[in-house]
Amino acid sequence: MQNTGNATEELELPVNPGAEQAFGSDVVADAIRATGVPFIALTPGASFRGLHDSLVNYLGNRDPQMLVCLHEEHAVALAHGYAKVTGVPLAVALHSNVGLMHATMAIFNAWCDRMPMLIIGATGPIDAAKRRPWIDWIHTARDQGALVRPYVKWDDQPASPLAAREAVWRGFWLARSAPCAPVYINLDVEMQEGRLAAPVPPADPDRYMPQMTYSPGQAEVERLETLLSDAQRPLILFGRGSRDPKAWAARVAVAERFGAKVMTDIKVGATFPTDHPLHAIPPSTFPSTEGGRLIREADLLVSFDWVDLEGTLKTAWGDQTRAQQVVQITLDHHVHNGWSTDHQALAAVDMFVAADPDLTALALAATAELAATAGYVLSEPAQTPLAGKADVAKVASALWQACEDRDVSLLHLPISWDGGFWPFRHPLDFIGGEGGAGIGAGPGVAIGAALALRGSGRLPIAVTGDGDFIMGCNAIWTATHYRIPLLMIILNNKSFFNDEVHQERVARMRGRPHENRWIGQRLDDPEISIVQLASAQGATTFGPVDQAADLLGVFAAAIAAVDRGEVVVVDVRIPAEYLASIADSMTTLKA
Repeated sequence: MQNTGNATEELELPVNPGAEQAFGSDVVADAIRATGVPFIALTPGASFRGLHDSLVNYLGNRDPQMLVCLHEEHAVALAHGYAKVTGVPLAVALHSNVGLMHATMAIFNAWCDRMPMLIIGATGPIDAAKRRPWIDWIHTARDQGALVRPYVKWDDQPASPLAAREAVWRGFWLARSAPCAPVYINLDVEMQEGRLAAPVPPADPDRYMPQMTYSPGQAEVERLETLLSDAQRPLILFGRGSRDPKAWAARVAVAERFGAKVMTDIKVGATFPTDHPLHAIPPSTFPSTEGGRLIREADLLVSFDWVDLEGTLKTAWGDQTRAQQVVQITLDHHVHNGWSTDHQALAAVDMFVAADPDLTALALAATAELAATAGYVLSEPAQTPLAGKADVAKVASALWQACEDRDVSLLHLPISWDGGFWPFRHPLDFIGGEGGAGIGAGPGVAIGAALALRGSGRLPIAVTGDGDFIMGCNAIWTATHYRIPLLMIILNNKSFFNDEVHQERVARMRGRPHENRWIGQRLDDPEISIVQLASAQGATTFGPVDQAADLLGVFAAAIAAVDRGEVVVVDVRIPAEYLASIADSMTTLKA
């Protein structure tokens, strides 16, 4: 893939920028710049018009640069995707209460995914005497942060420029400190637009945003070493983890050092090479039958921030007595609250390590060889013959062949994707799901991730369902406008098919005709044109493709277009059905 550099710098250049600091919003803009965030994603709104002016005419639309989105949900999803690749928060600006309401699903996704984000909101004027008739009144809330307080890490509504500077720095610091999560800072219009009585005193931002680490204690590391050394059949569950190659290498070294089998979770990003001999089964969304067997056979289970430890153990053991020791390594309890139950069931454990999972792996691997992928033979995934009608397995096979030896980053995968289709050999091979399982996030998250990968040499590919794409398709314009190369493959079964499965289950349980499962689910009559939705926003399109024999040629042409810097969308028609391997892992969907 060609290095396209930071092509956004060539767009939206202001005339004669560089005004003197004179308004409250100038102080806020300086504070945002001091965090080092390169971009601020936004859908324009009058409530932050003061900040908007400061970003353009004071900062010159540089550091951060604006990324205009067509919907607030996409602005947040873009920042979410960027953080999934880099671990770095982007800034997002949301218009008043109405923009925040639009964005709430995407904020919840980032919260569940434990991804950092600096969200700037706006309201007011708080002083009712200064509100314009009608519009300012309906766009002002007494406690706007209450809309998202249960699923952000912290929120504030500063009343002065100095307080706003502190809020931005505190928010950025908290957002990127483990466990990461979005923060929300609400700016009063009057504070933004008010003229400064005097320049604000300078301050060193680094002293207000110190780096924090959560390493395990030496005694905990030694006890873990003893438990793993004494175990006959240890099993490690690698859950949430960073994209850091050193942490990846440490996880491999730990498994190899102790001869532990490994399981990973396709809901989160790649944390261990899936074709390594110790990686026992393909990653899946739900625990599979084979995964349950592996858990029951283990005499020691060590969880590195597994998303749903208790649910996984319950699925494996049922009502049986659990005959193994369990270790949990996580910091996630620091963001559990009484509103959201995304923290999952409380796990019964024998040892709890309140530490960063990556730092714990690095500590355990300190005396081991950090060989990463060098210690085993790479295996090719099984290929499906490209004949007959296209389906998910054939799409995966054709895409693997079309990519040859390229470094590929899979930025989104649908629930119908089998974890065995594609080996993950690097932490950026797959960045994980959207966190909150809300459809419509795929396009925005993929674009943010592709932005972070631009110029890296990696080929960014997102595979989404048609429902996910249709809900989020106007995120594509941001990618085409800012020249963010990306390949999106739409698996189009013309249905909200996951809900067809649910309706079939209910009908079977009740002894009713399950043949009616499609009613109220199908996206047909009239057929929705994926390629027209994408091409209307400047994307290069291919399809519809329904024959497997055509997939390899189409994907090769699509990849060539991405290499030229284009945004490409491919519409692939597939049957409305799940593969047997997916149906097995989706235990909650079985009758």
